[in-house]
Amino acid sequence: MASKQPWLNPAVALGGLSPLALLAVQGAQGQLGANGIEFALNQTGLFALAVLIASLACTPLRLITGWTWPARIRRTLGLLAFTYASAHFLTYSVLDQGLDVRAMAEDVLTRPFITVGFTAFVMLVPLAVTSTNQSVRRLGFPKWQRLHRLAYVAAMLGVVHFVWRVKKDVTEPVLYGAVLALLLAVRVGEALRKKRALAAQRTA
Repeated sequence: MASKQPWLNPAVALGGLSPLALLAVQGAQGQLGANGIEFALNQTGLFALAVLIASLACTPLRLITGWTWPARIRRTLGLLAFTYASAHFLTYSVLDQGLDVRAMAEDVLTRPFITVGFTAFVMLVPLAVTSTNQSVRRLGFPKWQRLHRLAYVAAMLGVVHFVWRVKKDVTEPVLYGAVLALLLAVRVGEALRKKRALAAQRTA
């Protein structure tokens, strides 16, 4: 099936990177508004969270529908989420803070919304590094799978970061949180189903 859709992952990657490319062009042309850095922070952070949740939706979508194509784009979506998270962090560290390590460390230690955002970003690093088939073979699938469950924790922290960032109107981040909770419920439900089926086999 995968060989019949060789365009799938390139199309997802191209479409996923288009907003970042547009943002870079607008930034280079000075078209990001009066506070371009804040706009870039908001956009890259929003895309990072949205694409991360989209990557987490792939397995539940396959479980519910039986479609196989979501599993084939999950890695691409995960790497796109890391790309946007990296762009978000670089915008903050380079453009906003001017690579002032002391100021950034103080932010991480004293501003809770930055603390959780930075923690979420750090969690995504090992997931991106171990996204290859070679990493799956080296770690072993069970260990690799446990490691990549950190994606759910990172997404939860991303939602909290978003809530604390907007402060007043939390409608949008709460919607992201609701979608994430639904996806997690599907995964938990599937795990319980497998556990019951295994228990039934042992007692049969």
